[in-house]
Amino acid sequence: VQLQASGGGLVQPGGSLRLSCAVSGLTTSDNFMNWFSQAPGKERVFVAGIKWREGTKRYADSVKGRFTISRDSAENAVYLQMNSLKPEDTAVYYCASSSVVVSTAAGAIAWGQGTQVTVSS
Repeated sequence: VQLQASGGGLVQPGGSLRLSCAVSGLTTSDNFMNWFSQAPGKERVFVAGIKWREGTKRYADSVKGRFTISRDSAENAVYLQMNSLKPEDTAVYYCASSSVVVSTAAGAIAWGQGTQVTVSS
């Protein structure tokens, strides 16, 4: 599978961004699509995940109620709508596939390149 993330940028606190991840070459192992974030000097952490076929969603507690993950099977894309952004959301965001539900980066199979999100006034 190949993944390509886009949509990052600079936004003020309280603002919104929509990240996109173009997906190609899906295999039978790519059951879940996930978003991870990595802030400077910190480890990569799980943000949200979606089961590709059923659309079942999971979120990290820190983003529940603010972020929404979705997928478009026809367009082979995964999205992360980010609302009410906070400075602590500043990070590089990565999309990643996995065969099972994951909560850590170690469980991911394939990674896209990251897209920088900066929340600052």
